[in-house]
Amino acid sequence: MANKSIVARTLHKWFALIVGVQALLWFISGAYMTIVPLEIIHGDHLEHAHSDPLKLSVPGGAKGLDAVKRHFPGAEKVEISTLDGRTVVKASGGERSGVVDLASGTLLTPIGREMATRIASDAYTGKGEVTATDWITKAPQEVSTRPVPLWAVRFDDLGRTTFYVSPSSGNIVARRHTLWRIFDFVWMFHIMDYENRTDVHHPLLRIAIITTLLMALSGIWLLLYSFHRRERA
Repeated sequence: MANKSIVARTLHKWFALIVGVQALLWFISGAYMTIVPLEIIHGDHLEHAHSDPLKLSVPGGAKGLDAVKRHFPGAEKVEISTLDGRTVVKASGGERSGVVDLASGTLLTPIGREMATRIASDAYTGKGEVTATDWITKAPQEVSTRPVPLWAVRFDDLGRTTFYVSPSSGNIVARRHTLWRIFDFVWMFHIMDYENRTDVHHPLLRIAIITTLLMALSGIWLLLYSFHRRERA
């Protein structure tokens, strides 16, 4: 029994040494994700709430609807919404996505720099000012899952907020700020995906979990062994 306890103690020590740092990172990242509300991480407080757009169910005679048929004949989804102070028709789901002015039938997409800046500024609830509106053709890490190109509208607030606007729809597809970037950083350590920060099924994470389990089991064995020794004594 003594020899077994020595083996268990040695294994427990090495398991703890291997996963100790990662366990601390799990604790720190988990604490951050628990303390900071998810709504703040997503930046909901940085954008005005908007009601859902009206779904177009019956074709009408407005020029905008005719323009949609002409410019986006294969559209699978068509909806009436508002954009930059106008009532518009948004078409998506086909080979192309875009927006036309409902009243005039004017094609509004791709969205230009000035309109993208206005869209982001009108939606923004913070106190910062726009410092730049950049045309993004290679997505940075913080919007790596979003299709490019995008407009990145940057504000000079404390959170270094950036709104990413789609040129094909005029939608704000992502809001990024300091608290989100910290979340993304600790999430990388939490799931141990140091490249894409999205994969939770990779071998390194599984090895760490198994090693942690073995550390816990060896610790439980040592605890039971210590009780057994006390009873014998």
